[in-house]
Amino acid sequence: MKLVRFAPLLLAASIGLTGCLQTKPVTLYRLDNGDPQMPERSTGAAVLVESVKLADYLQGDGIVQRMADGSLRVDRAQGRWAGSLAEDIDQLMLRQLAAQLNSQDLSLPPVQQGFSPELKVELSVTRLDSGPEQPAVLEARWRLFDKDGRQQASRLVRLQEAHDGTTADQVRAQSELLQRLSQDLASAMQPSLAKAKSRADASAQKKSPSSQERTEDTARPVVPLRTEMEVFRF
Repeated sequence: MKLVRFAPLLLAASIGLTGCLQTKPVTLYRLDNGDPQMPERSTGAAVLVESVKLADYLQGDGIVQRMADGSLRVDRAQGRWAGSLAEDIDQLMLRQLAAQLNSQDLSLPPVQQGFSPELKVELSVTRLDSGPEQPAVLEARWRLFDKDGRQQASRLVRLQEAHDGTTADQVRAQSELLQRLSQDLASAMQPSLAKAKSRADASAQKKSPSSQERTEDTARPVVPLRTEMEVFRF
């Protein structure tokens, strides 16, 4: 009888313990976009920012921790990404590039009908991690293509940022690295965008008459037409 009497108490204690474990809060993190000043209008050539390609080990929602021996660990109880890390990177790059290029003419796929980019950006991130005792490291490659698909520039990048060891500051450091990457990318895009804008201006000038031609047409006097025809009346 004693066994029967204590069994419900053990079961209740077990249920209570399980409930406590299931309701333990999990901290969620997102990348920090910084404080980019969004341009109010479109002032440059259109740019398509392709979706980032992430390394396989970054595809999950757990924040990857790099240990002192180089191994990788994911402890979801310590923190997770709030949503897709890839989408966070896409939005960060889009906003940072728009601010640095001072243009609203940037888009992520899928693009709307009528959007014709002069430049396309491709970004691959092969490493983005940190650890309690390891700095945040970003390894990536970006490439620029013109509207005809010709590669205009390409670069391999490795950036590093220190932090205080906490998960929150690790996320801050990783965000800083991506913001620095966007600055590097925007600087590299400037020559290609300047060429594209020059081509567009030249094309528009060819299609419309010059100011001198318009002035000559306006200044030309209107001469009435004369005919040698005589009118006879009977």
